[in-house]
Amino acid sequence: MTEYNFDNVTKRCNTNSLKYDFAEEQGYPADVLPLWVADMDFPAAQPILDALHKAVDHGIFGYSEVKSEYYQAVSKWFSRHFDWTPKSEWLVKTPGVVFALSMAVRALTEPKDSVMIQTPVYYPFFSVIRDNDRNLTENELIYTDGHYEIDFEDFEAKIRDNRVKLFILCSPHNPIGRVWTRSELQRIGEICEKYGVIVASDEIHCDFAFPDHPHTVFAVAYPNMEERSIICTAPSKSFNLAGLQTSNIWIPNKEYRQRFLKEMDRSGYSQLNTLGLVAAGAAYEKGEEWLSQCKIYLRGNLDFLRDFLRNRLPEIRLIEPEGTYFAWLDCSELGLDSKELKALIVNKAKLWLDDGYIFGKNSARFQRIVLACPRIVLQQALEQLEAAIHGA
Repeated sequence: MTEYNFDNVTKRCNTNSLKYDFAEEQGYPADVLPLWVADMDFPAAQPILDALHKAVDHGIFGYSEVKSEYYQAVSKWFSRHFDWTPKSEWLVKTPGVVFALSMAVRALTEPKDSVMIQTPVYYPFFSVIRDNDRNLTENELIYTDGHYEIDFEDFEAKIRDNRVKLFILCSPHNPIGRVWTRSELQRIGEICEKYGVIVASDEIHCDFAFPDHPHTVFAVAYPNMEERSIICTAPSKSFNLAGLQTSNIWIPNKEYRQRFLKEMDRSGYSQLNTLGLVAAGAAYEKGEEWLSQCKIYLRGNLDFLRDFLRNRLPEIRLIEPEGTYFAWLDCSELGLDSKELKALIVNKAKLWLDDGYIFGKNSARFQRIVLACPRIVLQQALEQLEAAIHGA
């Protein structure tokens, strides 16, 4: 068994890292500590690195595809972890889940059709709808006493009144950290079936559902909707491979799949990144040991954050996550508006987090922080925040 050291700090500056090397280009001071974008500050699992080294040593990076072994590795992963065995013909490989959602919007809806999301939600969901000239419909989640629930009455009404054609589900939900229960997913499925809505389910964070909140694939929770669903998965979050641009999109409906592929053809995209395919295959075949240790470490980071807030920053409320490696922080008690809160975070605390308002109009007093970093980095960030708030 390989023991991975997640406490080790790997220097990422001057590596063309979006997270570390482009603060000034995006309007932030050069010296901010970044905990915003959803990648990890941990090197990939050794078997993935070994597979990549072997491919690099071969020295040729021509157009590449994958054989059945790739499907078998991915399929076995989902069968073993989520009791779901997708068929090989369902698989469409894309460079990313957001790209896939955009293709789904273009392939399965028409301009001015309504596409629905549940806010607050991962901000690219807004752009793949608006930038494709579709009408955005929002089903705002109910926030009560530090917890989010689905407003199913509003969910159905919005679908009915706006004639929604496509619903983009975020499961587990980013940024709030909810892992939807089987019964919640079934209710979503029942309503979408009733009104003929297609569901594109972004399940990219499925491997980070906590043990007491197991993830259920949407098509498993409500099999009646399998033929009207697109299940979007990727190794990018689970194994820290986002820059290698490989996602696995499962489309059971043959007609939808052909329309999706036609839209990909229109975009001019064909074969995926050669090294991305190598890394993804190795991740699903041999990356489980690394991921298991990583998840334990991340739970330790969450525990550290929770204790720090309770004991030293009680003004900030942790929205207790059920999954993902984010923390969604309610900063309302600070009494600041969104501009004042951002000024505090950026200029006084010297942190680069994700501002809540980008996830939805009613989240201006929230911040999202990524916990996938060595604990000493998280501690530094929280101490800088404490000093900014308490004037130390």
